[in-house]
Amino acid sequence: MIYDLDVKFELGIDISAAGEVSAAYRRGMSDADLSVIGTALADRGRARMLMALDDGRALPASMLASEAGVSASTASAHLRHLCAAGLLEVVPSGRYRYYRLAGDEVARLLEQVARLSPPQPVRSLREGTKAHAMRLARCCYDHVAGRLGVALTDALRDRGHLVEEPGLDVPRPRGRFPDDVTYRLTPDGRISLTGIGVEVPAADGVRCCVDWTEQRHHLAGPLGRAVLDTLVDRGWVRRTERSRALRPTGEGRAALQRHFGVPWPPPSGARVPAHR
Repeated sequence: MIYDLDVKFELGIDISAAGEVSAAYRRGMSDADLSVIGTALADRGRARMLMALDDGRALPASMLASEAGVSASTASAHLRHLCAAGLLEVVPSGRYRYYRLAGDEVARLLEQVARLSPPQPVRSLREGTKAHAMRLARCCYDHVAGRLGVALTDALRDRGHLVEEPGLDVPRPRGRFPDDVTYRLTPDGRISLTGIGVEVPAADGVRCCVDWTEQRHHLAGPLGRAVLDTLVDRGWVRRTERSRALRPTGEGRAALQRHFGVPWPPPSGARVPAHR
């Protein structure tokens, strides 16, 4: 046995659980090592690579090197680091290797960190144009974010198609949206979304996340993914090749106004959610 009785007593360990303690010791289990993720995010080049992949795409090392503004050899080192940290995974395709986020939990981590991080300074007209397009509409892993994402969510809420689960009493800082509110899609909301071709998930529960540029909720989870798929499949929005920005087509602008009452460009400005 690893611990004697005196050590167990001093550590406050239940003697009956000594077997579990011993097993945890052998497996090397302890507290979470946040420094692994922190170190991976600490380099600006690696951070840019991660954000470039935050729309769910798998990209080659050459494109990620360009996004990060580093050489091919430096990009390879960064990618090895990010894979070792569990943030990226490799997608082989013939002789080529592509990289993507290692799941939606990584995307959610990036969004949370982005909410707490200061914005990068804009140093050129090109950077300003890109930043503006990203604020208007972008992919957040597999759903719509930016002003378009929150405007679509607001439209569903305003029409009573998306409501908070009854009985929730979440403290709300003034003018801010809490992270842990659960929404429910109403029968009318299901009919409305199905009517425009959205493959609405069977479950009524809807996950939303707080948009890091707008600080308001946008649809996420299975319903958010289904809405984005419909917007793309119907040709209402188009993905951009070298950015996470989404661009609505002429038909899409008319459809957004017709089906959701959302104009282009979408409105901006904080809205405090109302209790239902």
